[in-house]
Amino acid sequence: MDHAADAPDVFDPRLYAEAVPLDRYRLLRDARPVARQAEPEVLGWPAGPGFWAVTRHADVVRVLRDHRTYSSWLGATQIRDPDPADLPFLRRTMLNQDPGGDHGRLRRVVSRAFTPARVDAFAGRVRERARGLLAGARERAEGGAADVVRTVTDEYALLNLTDLLGVPAGDRALLLEWTVRIIGYQDPEDAPAPRLGPDGRPLDPRSPALLGEMFAYARELAAHKRRHPGDDVLTSLAQAGLDDAELEMFFFLLTVAGNDTVRAAAPGGLLALARDPDAYRRLAAGEVAVERAVEELLRVHPPVLSFRRTAAADTELAGQPIRAGDKVVVFHASANHDERVFTAPDRLDLGRPSNPHVSFGDGPHVCLGAHFARLQLRVLYEEWCAAMPAPEQAGRPRRLVSNFINGITRLPLRVSGPAR
Repeated sequence: MDHAADAPDVFDPRLYAEAVPLDRYRLLRDARPVARQAEPEVLGWPAGPGFWAVTRHADVVRVLRDHRTYSSWLGATQIRDPDPADLPFLRRTMLNQDPGGDHGRLRRVVSRAFTPARVDAFAGRVRERARGLLAGARERAEGGAADVVRTVTDEYALLNLTDLLGVPAGDRALLLEWTVRIIGYQDPEDAPAPRLGPDGRPLDPRSPALLGEMFAYARELAAHKRRHPGDDVLTSLAQAGLDDAELEMFFFLLTVAGNDTVRAAAPGGLLALARDPDAYRRLAAGEVAVERAVEELLRVHPPVLSFRRTAAADTELAGQPIRAGDKVVVFHASANHDERVFTAPDRLDLGRPSNPHVSFGDGPHVCLGAHFARLQLRVLYEEWCAAMPAPEQAGRPRRLVSNFINGITRLPLRVSGPAR
């Protein structure tokens, strides 16, 4: 049996406020590719039973593809165990289901609503928004610099998503508020103070008790879309014959996951370019294809750090016995830096010819919004190269306290000066 004390900690969300712990991941990949991790109480959140950290690319892909052995349904997909009373509720979303039955039906519903043609039709609007936000950042710059998270990327991700979903302009701030509350809950600065349960412990922000406002809004908006249909995703979902619970969980999933994917990836990509001026010069000069650059920037800064599965039966992974009921957590950023798959993984190679990163997952739960995310990232980098100076840090970034989302909450960059 592997022991948590023998392996470097990659659980503590406070580690990720400093940087993604790539050195610790490397130690695990080399010596303990499936390593036992302790799960102590952190920041007021209760201790858990521990889990297996999976860090090599091949093993991460195996876990993500083998839903019969590694289940999303048994314990949901977050490292922390949900309240058993909340588990039936969490299983309503396809993220926490296994293929077969409702998962396939619900995934087909979203696929029909989230078609590449519908996404591509928004390309012009996405480009116009990128230009406007970048121009606004230049105009409001202080000392030639701006926090591009506050002035550009947060609004860019949110407004693009709400356009695609069909959320009225006056309601869009609600979506950002809900996203911050749900995604940033581990971060004392990024999220509002948690609500406490009768036992004095924080309530899980994904519990039904804290999602009532969002769900009521989803039902109200769906009713509006049935009366006033548009060419948007929520109209498609409102007309798909879903029951209220399914519609609510779709809205939750699309609002939070759809927003935070680009909200995390965009500043991460800009920071990577700021730290490698030569790579940026090659991108701005057209020496590398922007589509390929997007993939490399996603590899080095995946929006999601980890996902949990639960072993459905006794099994073995990379020589490590795993018992039924054990938590098994894959670490995307570690897989994306696996020397067994990527040559010189610590080097930013925007022209990397082979790039099988797992930043959008793999297997039956691969991200349905990946096409829209790639479109937004490509357009943002193109517009930055066309109109902005080479990205240069103008202060220290602030990272999200989270072992789930690879977030950057502040990123001061130089935004005044000639485009290069």
